Amino acid sequence: MSAGVRRRPLRPIGKLLAQDTKRHHRALILQHLFTGGPASRADLARVTGLTRVTVSDLVGRLIDDGLLGELGSPVETKVGKPPTLVGLLADAAHIVALDLSPDDRMTGAVLDLFGQVKGRIDVPRQGASGQAAVRLAVRLAQQLREAADRPLLGVGVGSPGLVDGRGVVLNAPNLGWIDVNLTGILLRELGVPVHVANDANVAVLGEHTFGETAAADLMLVRIGTGVGAGLVVGGALVEGHASAAGEIGHVVVDPAGARCSCGRVGCLETVLAVPHLRRRDRSLASVGTTLGEVLAPVVGALNLSEIVLAGPLDLLEGELREAVEEAVRERLMAALSAELVVRTSPLGDDVVFLGAAVLVLSSELGVS
Repeated sequence: MSAGVRRRPLRPIGKLLAQDTKRHHRALILQHLFTGGPASRADLARVTGLTRVTVSDLVGRLIDDGLLGELGSPVETKVGKPPTLVGLLADAAHIVALDLSPDDRMTGAVLDLFGQVKGRIDVPRQGASGQAAVRLAVRLAQQLREAADRPLLGVGVGSPGLVDGRGVVLNAPNLGWIDVNLTGILLRELGVPVHVANDANVAVLGEHTFGETAAADLMLVRIGTGVGAGLVVGGALVEGHASAAGEIGHVVVDPAGARCSCGRVGCLETVLAVPHLRRRDRSLASVGTTLGEVLAPVVGALNLSEIVLAGPLDLLEGELREAVEEAVRERLMAALSAELVVRTSPLGDDVVFLGAAVLVLSSELGVS
């Protein structure tokens, strides 16, 4: 991967980091407890490679901070003094997650540290754009903060359009936003850490952490009023040099096709977006083949192991998904496609909420 391609690591990957060693070691412990469940201090020392003294000190600090709790001894223990298990407490803090991608509303949720939704709020957009849409997003975030009954770890946001690494929405035509510093605005209004990213990038984080995958290399294609994709490669989110990785919706697939909202003709979005699928402008199998033709070079270039389709299951599961898989396999070497999985996401509309929670978890605790 070229040096110009930005990748966001999601979790710690080794014993020692030159900068911020204590924070990194803390994240190693939290990551193991997040994915593996409760463990003893001795187990944590073994799996992280840290000394028992270091682990004991870090665990003690995390208990004092309220993130971990002592959960007693395992049911079955060997002869001798049984170990005490420690575990990450789901309700130690909550996360506010916003999904700004629906065309007719803004949606939000309060989640615990394991991604369980504790409450939801939807507000109709009623055509709000520009500053009116900013105010609507702020009010939604404030309502969710008030609904949370635990300290807030942070706020995560999935926004349509191009979003840079600072959380500035560079261009979101559906919301009438250009260079909107949504991160800064929400941080000023809420006073807690705020993390904003493109909704498709957020969705792939949700799938990577909470979906039915163990893959470190996957692409999630999010199909709604628009079409976008998120990429995780080598366990890291790929954002691209202009924060536009995964913008496949405006790849031209039919030069003689319909005019797209971007002003061009025949973009993938003109055949694959949900309104077009509902109208059956083309057969679902035909659309699936077109999508597979677009994805095959990406899968081949990055050697991805999974393609995940996220959106209305009544449209995506069945002939569309099957056509995508067939088209991709036909265009790849057998060695590349032999173990490729093409599936739909089980997370439904919650995939962006969950990914927004991962934005906060990975940034604030170093876990995903």
